[in-house]
Formats: sequence, C-alpha cells, structure tokens
Amino acid sequence: MFKNHPKGLLAASLANMGERFGFYTMMAILVLFLMTKFGLDEKSAGVIYSIFYASIYLLALVGGLIADKTRNYKGVILIGLLLMALGYVIIAIPTATPVPPDKFVILLALSCFGLFIIAFGNGMFKGNLQALVGQMYDNPQYSKMRDSGFQLFYMFINVGAIFAPLLAVGVRNWWVEKNGYLYNADLPALAHQYLGNTITPEGTTRLQTLASEVGFSGTDLAAFSSGYLNVFTTGFHYAFAVAIVAMIISLIIYVFNKNGFPDPADKRIDHSGNAAVVEMDIKEIKQRLYALFAVFAVVIFFWFSFHQNGLTLTYFAKDYTDLSQIRVNLGFATLQGAEIFQSINPFFVVFLTPIIVGFFGWLRAKGKEPSTPRKIAIGMGIAALAYVVMAIGSVGLPLKSEVDAMGGLADSARVTPWLLIGTYFILTVAELFISPLGISFVSKVAPPKYQGIMQGAWLGATAIGNALLFIGAIFYTSISMTGTWLVFVTACIISMFTMLAMIKWLERIAK
Repeated sequence: MFKNHPKGLLAASLANMGERFGFYTMMAILVLFLMTKFGLDEKSAGVIYSIFYASIYLLALVGGLIADKTRNYKGVILIGLLLMALGYVIIAIPTATPVPPDKFVILLALSCFGLFIIAFGNGMFKGNLQALVGQMYDNPQYSKMRDSGFQLFYMFINVGAIFAPLLAVGVRNWWVEKNGYLYNADLPALAHQYLGNTITPEGTTRLQTLASEVGFSGTDLAAFSSGYLNVFTTGFHYAFAVAIVAMIISLIIYVFNKNGFPDPADKRIDHSGNAAVVEMDIKEIKQRLYALFAVFAVVIFFWFSFHQNGLTLTYFAKDYTDLSQIRVNLGFATLQGAEIFQSINPFFVVFLTPIIVGFFGWLRAKGKEPSTPRKIAIGMGIAALAYVVMAIGSVGLPLKSEVDAMGGLADSARVTPWLLIGTYFILTVAELFISPLGISFVSKVAPPKYQGIMQGAWLGATAIGNALLFIGAIFYTSISMTGTWLVFVTACIISMFTMLAMIKWLERIAK
C-alpha cells in the first residue's frame, strides 16, 4: 500500500492515528455529555460544540503561524501533543452530577477550559503535521503520488476513529451496568426534566416505565433521576480518560520517529540532490494565494453540512432512530447508543479509500484523472445527495418539540438505523473527494514559505463552517426534520456550482 511513497509517510500516519483516536473518542460523546452533565438543550449544547469545533481548526491557523515564524515545525507538533493530553486530563476528572447550582458555572467553565486546551494543542499539531507530510512529496520522485499519499494519510486517521466511538460507548455503558442500570438514550433528558420540574405528564409516565426497564425497583423518581445521571456522566468521564492513553501512544510514536521526518523549515532539495532555496515571483505568489482563498471560501458551506455528523445527525440518532436494532453484548458491557453511528463514517473511509485511490489510479493511467479542484466539486454534489436521502427518510416524522412532550418516541415509531448508515456511506464518498484532496491541493499550490500558514488557513476555513454548525441545531428544534436536511442540501449545491464556475482558473494555477 505504501509502495512508491516516502518512507516517513507510515510513521506520520501512525502518529496521527493515535492522536485522532483520542480526539474521536471525545467527539463521539461530547455533545451528549454536555446535555447529560449540565442539562443543556440541543441549541445550547450545539453552540458550545460549534465554538469548540471551530476553535480546533481556527487555532490551526495560529499553530501554522507559530511554526512558520519559529521554523520549528517538529517542536510545535510535540507541544501540541502534550497540550492535548493535558486537556483530556481536565475533562476526564469526574465531578458530581446533577451539577449543584452553586457550582454550575465553575464546572461548566472548567470543562470549556479543558476543551480550549485540547483545541489549542490540536491547532499546534494538525496543520503542521500535514505540512510535514506535504514536504515529503516535494521531492520529484514522489510528486505524482501526492493525492494518493494524502488519501492514505487520511485513511489512517480514520482507522483510529473507527474504534474510538465504540470504546467510548463501551466504557460508558460498562460503568452504567456496573452500577446496576442499563443504557437508555431518553433517560438523561427525562431525568433533567423531572428534577427541573419541566416534565409533562406524558413524560413522567414514560420516565416511570423506562426507570423500571433499566433496573430501578423503587418509587422515588427524584432519587432515581439523580443516581442515573451521576452514573451516566461518570461513565462519560471515564471514556474521556481513554483519550489520554491514546495521546501517550501517539506521543511515543512521534518522538521515536521525529528525527526521520523531513522539516518544512529546511531548504528544498532539487532533483539533482543539491540544496536550493526556492524563490517565487511575487505575482505568482499572489495568484496562488487568491486561488487558495477562493477554495477556502467555497468549502465553508461543505464543512457546515458535513460536520453535522457529530451534532444534528447524532441528535437524530438519539431521538428518531431505533437503537434497539443495534445492540452488541460483549459480556462485560453492552455496545448500544447513538454514539455508535460515529464509527460508521471512519469505517467507510478505511473501506473506500483503497477503492477510490485505485479508481483514480486507473483513470490516471488512462490519462483521464480529474483535476483536484474538479474532484472537490464532485464531492460537494455527492454530499448534497446524502442529505437528500435524509430528507426523504424523515418525511412524516414529528417535530422535535412534539417528541419532547411525549418523553421520547417508542421504538416502533422510530426509523431504521439503515437510514443513517446509508447517509454516512454517501457522505464518506463525498469526504474522500474533498478533505484529503483539499489538503493535497493546499500543499501543492501554497508558496513554499507559506506552507504551514496555508495548511492552517485550510483548517481556518473549516473553522468558519464549524462555527455555523449550531444553526443546524436551531433548525433541528424549530422546523421539520425534512426541512432541516434540505438546508444542507442547498449549502452543498451552492458549494458545488461555485467551485465549478472557478474550475478552469484553479486548474491553471495548480499546474
């Protein structure tokens, strides 16, 4: 698989895989943790999630700037790994739930501070490692393999992401079961409603029914609600601790291979092997930067739609999907929960990457491979199709407010898990046309002395899209499910046609 690729690609991919394992362990459960721990509604949790997700990518711009200024890319990457490990430690420490009113602000602030530390560390790590990988392909010997190299690098990210949500769910459910209860997706919200005196009569009846189903034999629903919430969120905290272990593994891999990696701060090497400083005409630099920023502006709409997988699509899995159809008994714990769907996208990335790489290789051999900008435009059209599937599959579902009033839907009134699985399959195809190839495009077009900051700017564009994610949560709670998904169909179609309108100019710049 790594034949004809630079020697350092595998080590860089493995280091990134460990870091991503920890990151996706956290991201799989983050928004539901915020709702369960602090009793936040979908909109409030969505705002925090959006700000955090945006900060991850926005701070990559800062990380790229720091690396470009200090010319110490490898050192900045190392600091990023250490900061992320510290952030996971902060959010992994269990605290009392339900959160006492007098400690609500400080505990929420502490959690947000931990998230900020993770985001800042990620910003130091992510873009600069991508710049380091891009440096490997500046050697003419490997230049033609740049796109496929980044696709392989991207695939390894998702190897870790496949198992991260499963482990997070397993650890959470293990703790719930260890304390005599069973998992139920609707109970945390009902428990908060009961303790906050906002529950409807229908909700109270459903709370009583579900409490007995998960193992509660008493009559004091207040005691059950407090106990269930405490056990549930402590399980989340222990799941966050898994990310610490993953970061340590990533750190070890990186440190042991650090000296063998190229350094974007080094002088470029020409085909004869002689050191040569690449000086680029100011006019060409401007043209390249204009092209990059044009692409950055377009992909904002895509990321606004695609990264709903951790927000509105996770809400949909919890509220509208029949989770009883996905239940695996491991003996020590049961794998069941809305978070499991977060494993589907990375699974398809790993499964489909060799197929798509092979398909593009076949087209390349025939001289018919689409340009990188054209691949990105096609990917945006495919993403629109994914949300069309969601829109059709959601026809006839009740409004979120109606579901809340009922205390949740019965399994018979929920949709099949195959709706989300099919949607994630299509979204993954779109992702493979956009994300790794976008990184490749940036590394190819960015002027040599702006490699780090341009990789950061690519992630900065993603940050803006992520900052808008909460809009999806607003639509989710305010309009029909079909209407919500059509918003993202529109965003992806706008992205596709805008990209196609610039295609000839971008292809000229990329050459």
